Parts: sequence; structure tokens; C-alpha cells
Amino acid sequence: MEEFTKEGVVEREGVMYVGGHRSVARLASALANETRAKIIELLATGPKDLDYIAREIKQSKANVSSQIRRLEEAGIVESVYLPGERGIKKMVKMRVSKIVFNLSIERD
Repeated sequence: MEEFTKEGVVEREGVMYVGGHRSVARLASALANETRAKIIELLATGPKDLDYIAREIKQSKANVSSQIRRLEEAGIVESVYLPGERGIKKMVKMRVSKIVFNLSIERD
């Protein structure tokens, strides 16, 4: 994949390809947190709502929402808002099923 030899992030068919030290560091930083790792583990089996995630990992909804926002910024997960029993419900799902890091890119 030609784009994978350059600095940056490319997403194809559910796979995120990350090349170059800046992009690798940015994405690794988003993954380097136990709470975010637990969230990813839960979402690997399918979309979950914020309340469910918070209960399962025994964290406040505010903290979980903050951690999800960090994963969204990295492009790993995405959220949608759906009507719920009392207002709206935040549903979160994985955007990618695999992340591939290329640690040796060609330089221009």
C-alpha cells in the first residue's frame, strides 16, 4: 500500500494503517490507558451504550465519556446519539477492527 509508506493515518476496509513516528506516537498515546483499553475490549463484540460501558468498567459516565472522546479523536471509535427511554442515548462502536503500525517509512 503506497500510502502506508508515508507519515500519517490511512483507513481502508476497517483497518487503520499508521506510519511515521508522529502518527504512531499520537495513536499509541490514545491507546496507552487501561480504561480506554477496557472500552475497546467491550466494543470489540459490538456497539454498546455509554451507561453499559460505565457499569461494566465501574467508572463514572463522565469519565467514560471523556475516554471515548479521546478514542474518537484518534479515529478508533465513533458515537451516535439515539432516542432513549429518558432523553437521548449515546451508542459507541468501533470504526476499525485492526490497527497496523509501520515503524519504518520511506522518507522523501
